[in-house]
Amino acid sequence: MGSYSIGEALNLLLEKSNWKSKVHELRMRQEWEDIAGKTISKYTRNINLFNKVLTIYTDVAPLKMELQLGKEQLKQTINEYFKERVVEEIVVK
Repeated sequence: MGSYSIGEALNLLLEKSNWKSKVHELRMRQEWEDIAGKTISKYTRNINLFNKVLTIYTDVAPLKMELQLGKEQLKQTINEYFKERVVEEIVVK
């Protein structure tokens, strides 16, 4: 049996147990302002991440339009922030 560092062991555990996506969702909720910016964070009421699909909820029509138009840029920003492919699609509701 090979030896692993604690970080490698934790990553392996997260991968094998399918907890990694839940950890990403929790981290994204906690760090949403850092990821998306203060304005977007202020006017989004909830975010969910499931099967690499990020669903963003907002009641502000202009923000909905801005998010729709900027999906690709936001997806790239999020994936760069996490340094891995966390989001493949964004849905705005």
